[in-house]
Amino acid sequence: MATELGQKYPSETNPKYDEFKSLLDEDFKERKLKENEIIKAVVTEITKNFVVVDCKAKMEGMIPIEEFKNDSDFDKLKVGSKVDVYLERIESFKGEIVISREKAKRMAAWKKMEKVFETQEEVTGLITGKVKGGYVCNVDGLPTFMPSSQIDVRPLKKVDHLMNTPIKVIATRIDKKRGNVCTSRRAVLEKSKNAELKEALKNLKEGDIVENAKVKATTDWGIFLDIDGIDALLHVSDLSYGRVKKPADLVTIGQSLKVKITKIDKTTNRVSASIKALTEDPYENLSKKFKIGEIYDGSCTKLMDYGVFVKLEEGVEGLIHNSELSWQNRNVQPSKVLSPSQNVKVKIINIDKEAKRISLSYRETLENPWNKIADSVGKKVKIKIKNITDKAIFGELDSGLVGMLHYKELNFDEKIENLDSYKKNDLIEVKVIEVKDEKIRFSKRALDKDPLDWFKENKKDVGDVITTRVHEVMKTGVKVSIDNEKKLIVSIKKADLAKTSADARPEVFSPGNALDAKITELDTEKRKIKLSVKAAQIDEEKSLVAKFGEGATKSGATLKGIFEKALGRKSTKKKDK
Repeated sequence: MATELGQKYPSETNPKYDEFKSLLDEDFKERKLKENEIIKAVVTEITKNFVVVDCKAKMEGMIPIEEFKNDSDFDKLKVGSKVDVYLERIESFKGEIVISREKAKRMAAWKKMEKVFETQEEVTGLITGKVKGGYVCNVDGLPTFMPSSQIDVRPLKKVDHLMNTPIKVIATRIDKKRGNVCTSRRAVLEKSKNAELKEALKNLKEGDIVENAKVKATTDWGIFLDIDGIDALLHVSDLSYGRVKKPADLVTIGQSLKVKITKIDKTTNRVSASIKALTEDPYENLSKKFKIGEIYDGSCTKLMDYGVFVKLEEGVEGLIHNSELSWQNRNVQPSKVLSPSQNVKVKIINIDKEAKRISLSYRETLENPWNKIADSVGKKVKIKIKNITDKAIFGELDSGLVGMLHYKELNFDEKIENLDSYKKNDLIEVKVIEVKDEKIRFSKRALDKDPLDWFKENKKDVGDVITTRVHEVMKTGVKVSIDNEKKLIVSIKKADLAKTSADARPEVFSPGNALDAKITELDTEKRKIKLSVKAAQIDEEKSLVAKFGEGATKSGATLKGIFEKALGRKSTKKKDK
């Protein structure tokens, strides 16, 4: 039964108890145990489920036996064996010591991994499973991530032969904050291969000629060769001085080639080879064989969107740009003019020896239709409508040249609606009015008589008063016809219809009324005509004033009175009988 409050246990009053307690506390002080560190422990007992160890703490620790089963020395584990354990807590809430063999192995492996990462030392790992983007590689109990691209130098379809098999890896990245490590088997393989390659490269130097370089693989941009175990690249540009479409068309896998070593990169151990370096550069003596302005025979090798490549001789090619293919179209599609393997005559227009480029012209070997069309200015021709745009018609001549017929050149009324009267492939007669900078302008109205010629024929100019006929009455004015054929229609604004605003009303006029108007503006080139009835009335008034005096224009004066005054007659008045 518990003692009363304040009463001490007999053992606590025993002098031997105090002595034992002081000795025990003194012993623990000397042990200096620290949490979160690896300590040495001695196995005192091995049971079915636990391994009991002495950590020199107040009590023995118990570790699940599963944490030891992955150890390589598990079979040798016995009572008295010393093992490393991780001390998590010296005393838990239950009064027990908390230790871990698994965490001790991980911490040791992490410290080791930090060292090997700096030295790039190889370590042994086990691929234990697959995760997204790669694999789990266990290194001394520490799980690391190995990306799929780092498992081998080449992509592997199956990795079953590598699972749970000891492999050599290198730590490529360590994240201390997250506790992540990335490892690579590929780096070990490449390191080993580079060492072998460096040894093999000692027997090879730039400028060497190799007789038996074997073709390993081909791509669109080159050929991979095997030179006594050394991989070399034969780029497509080093196959020939001429243009090569596909390397696969020239070689087969396993074929032996004679090449020259052009470059050895000591840093990357990459070797470059060349076939064309074995032959003389045809561009060295190019000026002796070919001259600018001369015409030569060639063969089309390749058609591109921007032009055609033509082979002049073995290893020498030139380019015919789109603009040099046709006289009729400066941006013609090459396939519509030439075809691959076609033999053609070309003219050399430029040679760039340094850039190894030759500019050719195909159209210069053909008759130039522009020389003939220049003589056709002012002449009537027939064109076939190729296209109709918002403001113009484009027509083709018999020579294939295309010119423009603007809507203003269709008729003298210059209405855009006139375009609706034409459709594609129609044949129409026009006159060539201009040829400039390889551009042609047509006119259809130039074939007809110009209504503005009426002013020349009738000797009328600015300042003259002419008699017109009202053609149409509008709210803003009237339209009048100048000629009898009614081809010359001019608008007179409301403000120009009369001297006074009261009389300047369009509704007082009717179609067919004669109307005298003065020519105030006449520009035949811009086809601009301006008439004014008001100006004609003012001129008439001035003329009357000059002839008959100021009273001629005053209100109340009659035409009869004006003429009687002018003739010096007196008016007679009848008297009453």
